[in-house]
Amino acid sequence: MGTLSVNRLIQAAIVMLVLNLANAAWAEDSGGLFVEPGVTYQAYDSSIDYPAPFSNSTGEVKGFGLLGRVGFHINEVLFVAGDARYSMPNFKDSTNSLDADAKEFDWGVTAGIQMPNVGLRVWGTYLLGSELDPEASNGFDYKFTSGSGYRIGAGFRVSIVSLNLEYQKIDYDKTTVEQLGPFTGSTDTSNIKFDGSGWIASVSFPLEL
Repeated sequence: MGTLSVNRLIQAAIVMLVLNLANAAWAEDSGGLFVEPGVTYQAYDSSIDYPAPFSNSTGEVKGFGLLGRVGFHINEVLFVAGDARYSMPNFKDSTNSLDADAKEFDWGVTAGIQMPNVGLRVWGTYLLGSELDPEASNGFDYKFTSGSGYRIGAGFRVSIVSLNLEYQKIDYDKTTVEQLGPFTGSTDTSNIKFDGSGWIASVSFPLEL
């Protein structure tokens, strides 16, 4: 089974989990709302696939960011939430030694389980959309959009503090080329694809409303 098929299966499993937990929440009276702000640090490897005859490249994305979740829980055991994140990481790529600050924004839905009051939390997140916009570097300026993917995470919660670690896989299907050497403009293409995978560590603060 190819990598693409495995990713699709994982995303489908997360979607089914979210839908099942949402149905359970509507049928359960002992639930409640919660918000969960937090601070993240991500470090993942990346690659850019170019059309022939250009060679592909490798790179990395590292930096701090912010997360926010809003959702509901059932008996403080099951939870479902919307998940949005904003970060300003450093973007590096082997093509022409690109090294630039970037802005990244993504959003998705999260479903998971947790031990009440103190204990382990595990969850999956299906990413509905994402954008990564590095600044111009060495005469090149790209913006990657139409991103999708997933995260699988675990954390340990004590009172209102949760220490978390997630694995993320994300693919961008659309690229806007804003500068290519001496040429400037704004050209959208689906022939340049960016993908990344790696880890996100975070400290978050689940607060029941």
